[in-house]
Amino acid sequence: MRNEASVNHSERSRTERSERPEENGYDGPAGMAPGGVIESNWDQITDSFDDMKLREKLLRGIFAYGFEKPSAIQQRAIIPCIKGRDVIAQAQSGTGKTATFSIAILQQLDMSLKECQALVLAPTRELAQQSQKVLIALGDYMDVRCHACIGGTNVREDIHRLEQGVQVVVGTPGRVFDMINRKALSTRYIKMFCLDEADEMLSRGFKDQIYDVFRNLEDSIQVILLSATMPSDVLEVTTRFMRDPIRILVKKEELTLEGIRQFYVEIEKEEWKLDTLCDLYETLTITQAVIFCNTRRKVEWLTEKMTARDFTISAIHGELEQVRRDVIMREFRSGSSRVLITTDLLARGIDVQQVSLVINYDLPTNRENYIHRIGRGGRFGRKGVAINFITADDSRTMKDIEEFYNTEVEEMPMNVADLI
Repeated sequence: MRNEASVNHSERSRTERSERPEENGYDGPAGMAPGGVIESNWDQITDSFDDMKLREKLLRGIFAYGFEKPSAIQQRAIIPCIKGRDVIAQAQSGTGKTATFSIAILQQLDMSLKECQALVLAPTRELAQQSQKVLIALGDYMDVRCHACIGGTNVREDIHRLEQGVQVVVGTPGRVFDMINRKALSTRYIKMFCLDEADEMLSRGFKDQIYDVFRNLEDSIQVILLSATMPSDVLEVTTRFMRDPIRILVKKEELTLEGIRQFYVEIEKEEWKLDTLCDLYETLTITQAVIFCNTRRKVEWLTEKMTARDFTISAIHGELEQVRRDVIMREFRSGSSRVLITTDLLARGIDVQQVSLVINYDLPTNRENYIHRIGRGGRFGRKGVAINFITADDSRTMKDIEEFYNTEVEEMPMNVADLI
């Protein structure tokens, strides 16, 4: 492994500036606005997949997956990614980021080579598995080999799968680094490195593990970074590990709460939320619903209370064992379970086609997560309904969310079931 080269790669911009830019009188990377927003330096838009000059089998996979027209981020970011440029794309969940990097990766693979050529890191196991599913589905006609390397699964099995030869690895940082360390995952042919939900990744304290992985990659690697927000940790990665990156911002107003009807229900006391939810239960099971709570304890408490009242409910949170998490998600995806209670663990990246109702039992503590949550319904222009339970303490937060997303949340009508 060309470790010296890799270290040089991570040192690349340190020759120009110290690790703490402000020590050099430098107040942030070029093209980055205060407040963690990037300025786009790429304005080319390709508004159909046919015009992207994609390989025939990939195009078939895209249309078979149900995509007809690229979303805003896909129209802008797929082409520079395919050209091999380093790319930073800032866009919210539900806008098609996963398919953006998946298409770029699949287009650039050498299908005759049964070695890992692309590495994608994600902050949660579910998100890694979700990305793996998208990659496999889009690459269906290409017979692409894609493996998810995630914690909570059998290490020996992981090693066995990698030895058989895979072209794309999607995973969580700890397990991926472990596989590199054990020499089970060779980095020799990896030419694309993608960091999904980079803001979430770096705020969860994965930073050192990500750097450890990066040090093992070739100097010439292409880096694609996707993030909903641009905190300083993400900007540091962009200045240290990326070369002259293309920056693409899909603005908030282009983001899409369009197609999702949003309502609130005023509830006088916290303890009355449970009765309100039980009253809504019949409405929930018309399709499938996701109910968000802010803590694991609340998820467990609510599940227990509803089960005691004979309602059928599934629940998932970060403390559950991986095998259990997989079973619950499989049941929910297949439609055999209809109501899922969860924490923000699932607010990003879980795309269940049938979800058209999201209930915020608790309003999210940060407003960015609002779009991640309610984006479960109505993804890619599908219709959806979001219902927010509001106590007096929440009214300020709700107002803040409305202003931030330039949207209006109305009082829930009596005939809400007809809207789903």
